[in-house]
Amino acid sequence: MADHKNIGISVRHLYKIFGSTPERYVDAVKGGMTKAELKERHDHVLGLKDINIDMPGGGVQVVMGLSGSGKSTLIRHINRLIDPTAGEVIVGDEDVVKMSDLELREFRRHKTAMVFQKFALLPHRTVLENTVYGLEIQGVPRPQQEEQARRWISRVGLDGFENSYPNQLSGGMQQRVGLARALTNDAPILLMDEAFSALDPLIRMDMQSVLLDLQKEIRKTIVFITHDLDEALRLGDRIAILRDGEVVQQGTAQEIVLRPADEYISSFVREVNRGRVISIDMVMSPLNGAGPQGLPILSGTVLEIAAKEMTDNAQNRAHVVDAAGKPLGAVDIQNVISAMVTPVDHTMA
Repeated sequence: MADHKNIGISVRHLYKIFGSTPERYVDAVKGGMTKAELKERHDHVLGLKDINIDMPGGGVQVVMGLSGSGKSTLIRHINRLIDPTAGEVIVGDEDVVKMSDLELREFRRHKTAMVFQKFALLPHRTVLENTVYGLEIQGVPRPQQEEQARRWISRVGLDGFENSYPNQLSGGMQQRVGLARALTNDAPILLMDEAFSALDPLIRMDMQSVLLDLQKEIRKTIVFITHDLDEALRLGDRIAILRDGEVVQQGTAQEIVLRPADEYISSFVREVNRGRVISIDMVMSPLNGAGPQGLPILSGTVLEIAAKEMTDNAQNRAHVVDAAGKPLGAVDIQNVISAMVTPVDHTMA
């Protein structure tokens, strides 16, 4: 497998206006013209407005929003399937917007791979033939194509299905083929546009688990588009929430759940299972000179797991430790349980 450094992505002051003369209206939008005004006065549609997101290399950046929020438009700017009206998309140290046709073709072949909602498999090709497709385009020798493809077919759990055709597979299995094809391409950036949205809920959760397990190994820069908050919170190292083409809030899952930027975000996070999102660090108190008491719990453990560990070990108190075992703070079971159902006091953060 190619040795890729973790490539970060930086989207800067990105605007997208759809219409016959979009450049003419960028300054008006920058000056405060709304989406509705742009449509009414000039019959142009505002797709994205002043998007600024830094996506760290080797992490999962989720872009979340309802239908029409601009999230799919945004992801298509990263490999320039859509050209921006204004702005920059810096991948590593290159601005994708300024690439020539040849540079862009090489960039798409070698730096990015895409997984689509509708699978986008070639129906006349077997699982193996679908999976090698990207390497075929790159001109990789056939033995190497097959070796890499078979490895990833196995890693996504499709051993024995190499010679099956897409119409012989379930939706979940077809999406595993799509994932195997993207991974076989061995690009450092994986773009996933509503990749699991067409799947039944249980299969969807299974695919999320597959992706999380694989990411521990591959550490690719993944941009994952979804309209589902639970999926965003489960997968995202960082999350950006879009509304009407603008970023409303971005941060970690904990930051968004604990400090929603406005009522729009609050309405999303109200029903969230906090125990699966908030870490034990958010509710711990200082040791205050006292020695650590009770069970050691690793920093970063979510409340639900921490509560289970404490109850399984019949412990009312615990102390939080870092990876080296150094004590960081103290917690008691009541604080842990109450934080799972009520907002955490932000002064403890």
